[in-house]
Amino acid sequence: MSETHSRTIRTLLVDDHALFRESMARVLAAEPDLEIAHCASIREALALMAQHEFDLVLLDHDLGNERASAFLPAARQAGFTGRVLIVTAWVSDTEARRLLSQGASGIFRKEAPLEELTASIRMVAAGGTWTDTGPRTAKPPVVEPCNQPVFNERQRRVLRFVLEGLPNKEIAWRMQISESYVKAILQSLFHKTGVRTRGQLVRVAFEQYEDQM
Repeated sequence: MSETHSRTIRTLLVDDHALFRESMARVLAAEPDLEIAHCASIREALALMAQHEFDLVLLDHDLGNERASAFLPAARQAGFTGRVLIVTAWVSDTEARRLLSQGASGIFRKEAPLEELTASIRMVAAGGTWTDTGPRTAKPPVVEPCNQPVFNERQRRVLRFVLEGLPNKEIAWRMQISESYVKAILQSLFHKTGVRTRGQLVRVAFEQYEDQM
């Protein structure tokens, strides 16, 4: 075993998709310097962390009814001093900044190759940070709190109708505007919130912009 990989990295994988979690745990456990435990929820993760010491938590952003942003402060309050790497299929730019500001050591996309994941684990465990562009050995920069976008009245009305589940045609009728105008307003909301789909917009609106609706 090389000197670089001589220290065992005690790792906790938190992901609510059982097939992905169990498969990934088996693959990572084959690495000589990784010791892997896994669970499906924040509650289970905190319970395991109370019983065992971990150097690193691999944390999915979307845990069904839970989000990674709820784990980070809870873990610190429980006395966890290790590192956290977000491993996710998708996260908005706004939420990524929020997670980094809470103390996450990087964002790893699930579509990346397996060898990049093992590299990111070792990099983060060693004190570095990981971004979409690869490793950085320096400490993460201080992330300034981002100002939430202020929606105008028309955007707020469209957003409220979207949250009610109304289709574009119904929204257009209620607001007495064209359906194409509704689509344009939706695109502006996508841009402001950093999302790509209607479903993501609903989720982010409830998570981050409830005070603006």
